[in-house]
Amino acid sequence: MNRLVVAAALTGFLTVALGAFGAHALEGQLTAEGEAWWHTATLYALPHAAAALAISLSGRAGMLKTGGWLLVAGALIFSGTLYAMALGAPRWFGAITPIGGVLMLAGWTLAAIGGARKT
Repeated sequence: MNRLVVAAALTGFLTVALGAFGAHALEGQLTAEGEAWWHTATLYALPHAAAALAISLSGRAGMLKTGGWLLVAGALIFSGTLYAMALGAPRWFGAITPIGGVLMLAGWTLAAIGGARKT
């Protein structure tokens, strides 16, 4: 089993489901700030899930694969804290959000380095 494929696919699934939930079930229920957080969470999570899925299907290991894991972790932390705040979690969750952003940046960095290396 390729665990990164599973994690990336589940992250993508969750992002689409939460995006639809926010657009339909939460319509008119969130503040303007909450709607913006929800939108940003969805906007960032989906391409990072897709990139991690592409990395997982490359068959490569090392830094590239580690980068894929960082993309998944970063997307879940970044978006998860924004979704939580939109639903009423304490604003201090916003202090956690940048950790997810840093993980996504690290994931892209490792993906670039790993991709530049010979297999």
